[in-house]
Order: sequence, then structure tokens, then C-alpha cells
Amino acid sequence: MRNRSKSTLFLIEQLIVIAVFAICASACISLLTTAYFNARESRDVSNALIVAESAAESFKAFSGDFERTAAIMNGRVGSVDGAAAVIVYFDDRWLVSGQEDAHFILRLVSVDQQAHPPLLTCELTVEALEGGEELLAFPVVVRLGASG
Repeated sequence: MRNRSKSTLFLIEQLIVIAVFAICASACISLLTTAYFNARESRDVSNALIVAESAAESFKAFSGDFERTAAIMNGRVGSVDGAAAVIVYFDDRWLVSGQEDAHFILRLVSVDQQAHPPLLTCELTVEALEGGEELLAFPVVVRLGASG
């Protein structure tokens, strides 16, 4: 009888150890998953900032020329709500891609040229296509006819 109670006690002890291990493992998995998604979001915002800065600086260097900006960014000139725009698609590794393979989109859209005639104001946005999350947006103002 004494031998049997020792084996039962050992079994209970092992079950408690397994339960504690399972709780700790689930907490670690939760932390690792959160860290992974935070790192991915940080990478996307950093890459969005790099491509947005490149587009804005190109647009300013070309004095508001949508065609030349689209050419250097490997994008296309299009229209968004009737306004001139440069549109560039990026895949999940932030390489320029076609619309069918795109995960992200950069839009540089003309907003207002009439309020201040020598200036052209545009809105530059970078969005994730999946979920439509806007990664960043900022205005770009360029003096028309200025030499870059």
C-alpha cells in the first residue's frame, strides 16, 4: 500500500510539472507571436517611409513632373478622383511589382494647384492593400517651374 501511494504522488507531481510547463510555453508563444507581428509592422512602416521619401524627393527634383517621377519610381501616371497621380505597386518584399502581385501601393496625388499658383500641393500615401491600412501619409509641396 505504501508503494502505491508513492507512485500516485509521483504521478501527481509529474502532472503538475507538465501543467506548469504548458502554461509557460503558451505565454512564450504568445509573446513571440506579438513580437513577430510588431517587427513585421515596423519593417513595413520603415520601408514605406523609404519609398515615400524617394518619391517625394524625385517629385520635387523634377519640379512636379508626374511623368518623370513615375518613370524613375517604376510606376505609372494615373488618375485618382480626376486628379493627376503617380501610382507605384510593391510586393511583400517591397520590390516594385504589378498590380496583381501587389501588397502595398504608393500614391502621389495632386490636391491643389489653384490656391497658390506657383505651388502644387500633393498628398503622398502608402497603404497596405490587404486590410487597407494606411502606413503613412504626408503632403508634398513643390514650386512649379523651379529648376531642380
